[in-house]
Amino acid sequence: MSDIGVNGGINGAGGAGALPGGPQAGGKKAEASGFDEAMNQAINEISQIQQSADKAVTDLSNGGDMTQAIIEMQKANLNFQLMIEVRNRILSAYDQIMGMQL
Repeated sequence: MSDIGVNGGINGAGGAGALPGGPQAGGKKAEASGFDEAMNQAINEISQIQQSADKAVTDLSNGGDMTQAIIEMQKANLNFQLMIEVRNRILSAYDQIMGMQL
């Protein structure tokens, strides 16, 4: 998987292979808390990136750098789209699992 952003996206979360909560010897509880922590960390990073974009826009209205504001807004947009796509994939996987016959 390719890198998405400089200070966020896949690189900011440690890469897809380095997510906490991967296969562990700790059992189901360790994996569940690892996935939960990874999702919370990703949401917090996206929130920070969006706050950074808001600050850049505020700075722009006070005479700041337009290029920096555009870059920050694009980073926030890409990270938000990534979060939505991950959510869609998780929901799709959940629907497939729920549709399985036992």
